[in-house]
Amino acid sequence: MNRRTAALAAVTVLLMGGLAVPEAAADNGPGGPSVGEVAAAQAAARAAGARVTAVEGQLALAQSAEAAMDVRVETAVEAYNGAMVAQQRAAAKAAATSVAARGADTAERAARDAVGQLAAEQYSDGGPPLLAGFAGLLAARDPHAAELAAEAAQGVSEQARQALQQAAATAAAARGADAAARQASTAAAAATAKVAAARTDAQQQLAAQQAQVAALDAQHTTLLSGLASAQQVALQLTEARAQALAAQAARLVALAKQQASAPPAPPAPRPGDIRNVLAFARSALGLPYVWGGAGPQNYDCSGLTMRAWQRAGVELPHFAADQYADSHPLTYRQLQPGDLVFWSHDGSPQGIYHVALYTGDDSIIEAPRTGDVVKTASLWIMGTPDFYARP
Repeated sequence: MNRRTAALAAVTVLLMGGLAVPEAAADNGPGGPSVGEVAAAQAAARAAGARVTAVEGQLALAQSAEAAMDVRVETAVEAYNGAMVAQQRAAAKAAATSVAARGADTAERAARDAVGQLAAEQYSDGGPPLLAGFAGLLAARDPHAAELAAEAAQGVSEQARQALQQAAATAAAARGADAAARQASTAAAAATAKVAAARTDAQQQLAAQQAQVAALDAQHTTLLSGLASAQQVALQLTEARAQALAAQAARLVALAKQQASAPPAPPAPRPGDIRNVLAFARSALGLPYVWGGAGPQNYDCSGLTMRAWQRAGVELPHFAADQYADSHPLTYRQLQPGDLVFWSHDGSPQGIYHVALYTGDDSIIEAPRTGDVVKTASLWIMGTPDFYARP
């Protein structure tokens, strides 16, 4: 059985048993943290838990987005790598076709030079009628035109004509391939630049997402620490209130037993005597507390009550526990002005350490402690009194 259960069980026993619980003890509360304080601490712990749960949800979403962004970056990097390979291949092909085009141009020029040489030789042998045909052949850049010019050039060997035709066609094809390769290389470079920009954008977004995850993770750590503190405070207050309830229940049981066993209240003292007792106590207000003091310039707690009751013709010892022993026990309900109230450090008459004079309306006059003065105070200033008595 925990403390809270024990406390509630004890109070239930009192009520079910029909014992009258002193009103002061019931109204004064158990002490320790209040119900509101415990509830507030528990609410704070729940709120801290809700904040942790909310951030955990945000963190999970951010981590999921980070994972997706990481895949996007990896894809962009691989796309960039592929584009670089394609660009390098296109550049290599363009370089090769450029070399081939230059070689074809050189071969074509050599073929033309050979035909020109042959034409010159035939001119020297055959005279001017062949010169125009050779001139047309040498001026032709198109394979078909070159063929016509070659046919017109009588005396040019078939072998020379075919060689020139082949060289011209090869050079034209090489120039076309070179132009296409350069265009492909330019397109590959542009594609690589575009993919590189996409890769950079993905990497920047990943970095931003990673920063968000780090910030949420740090916030999560801070909130977890706050949650642990809030839960600890709530637990401590809950346990403290349970202990206070258990202690109150024990006091209620003791007070109920005391009430059940207490003898009938003694007759009330004569009003004139009580007026003298209270008047004396009030006349001492403001005088300093001195241990062992019994007036007229200073008092301790039992010295003040002893001198006050002397004004009613009652002699009490200068010792709080003996003053209780020499008086008639009362309950809170039986208290009247002039009666004595006592506090005990262990709840027993032998443990009484302080006495004060009851003045009515839950007020007392007391000589409290060294450094203080005789003064009025609440009956509950030191907690619920343990004993009440009438000299």
